[in-house]
Amino acid sequence: MNILDKIIADKIKEVELKKSLIPVSQLENSVLFDRKCISLAESIKTGSGIIAEHKRRSPSKSVINQNLNVHDVAKGYENAEASGISVLTDGKYFGGSLEDLLYARASVQIPILRKEFMIDEYQITEAKAYGADAILLIASVLTQEQLIYLADAAKYLGMDVLLEVHNQDELEKSLRVNADMIGVNNRNLKTFEVSIDNSKKLSKLIPDGVVKVSESGISNTAAIAELKNYGYEGFLIGENFMKTDNPGAAAKEFITELKSKV
Repeated sequence: MNILDKIIADKIKEVELKKSLIPVSQLENSVLFDRKCISLAESIKTGSGIIAEHKRRSPSKSVINQNLNVHDVAKGYENAEASGISVLTDGKYFGGSLEDLLYARASVQIPILRKEFMIDEYQITEAKAYGADAILLIASVLTQEQLIYLADAAKYLGMDVLLEVHNQDELEKSLRVNADMIGVNNRNLKTFEVSIDNSKKLSKLIPDGVVKVSESGISNTAAIAELKNYGYEGFLIGENFMKTDNPGAAAKEFITELKSKV
């Protein structure tokens, strides 16, 4: 059983427990549920393209940064002119929570992606209730039918969909899904090795009209300049900013440098 299988097995139990504690009707009555979402895909196209991540730890790196509060990180990212913020809400493996999403939403006006292992429509309702503008769907853990169903559920609530793939098979499975963005993860989830060559390799298979996003392993602006030649407009960056004492300042420096190159 690889780490991803373990995470999904735990997630199934977690979602069933949550469903028994908090009914969908309660989520739908939350203050933020009727809020109009801001399109992450549009923000990427018109801005810096950087999706900056709030991430405390990960299975591959254990602790990245446990010392900062979400408000400061999110505000710092907004001031840095990030196109959006990715907030990890998985607790067991990444140290995140839905409260992190709520605090981020209260802190900024830019789009927020709920970064989570989505397996159930309930989590999409949750994302909307806690202020997310977009959700992540991971092709490697969902069937084509699940991907289509969950993407449609998110679109119905006015949210954008970032569909993450790792290889050609997953990408082909995703082509009928109503996604706004296709993200190519440069990290091999079985070995955790990272290479942006994965984004380059899959770029020509992503259909026009879908925003291309490269995820993981982007640590310098030269990599982004290179990936732009392959049609990528969005770049999800987590550890590179979060491992510093001031992720907002690190993001600002990075985006300023990026602007000078483009």
